Amino acid sequence: MANHKSAEKRARQTKRRTVVNAARRSRIRGSLKGVEEAIKTGDKKAAQAALRAAQPEIQRGAAKRIVAKNAAARRVSRLAARIKAMA
Repeated sequence: MANHKSAEKRARQTKRRTVVNAARRSRIRGSLKGVEEAIKTGDKKAAQAALRAAQPEIQRGAAKRIVAKNAAARRVSRLAARIKAMA
């Protein structure tokens, strides 16, 4: 437990950031799930629209260090490749 004023403040800040980061991570996962579902249905236009909506969420997560920058780029790239490969 924190024993001085600055450590107590850091503990409060950490608690707040944890809640915010969990919400951001959840939004990223939800947007990825939307793209996956659109790909499963086989509707290329819907999948492209879902990726266009998901990409800013993923990139924002990378900017805020919720996911690593290269991991975010890799996810977007792989989803785009899967959509491009659709008939």
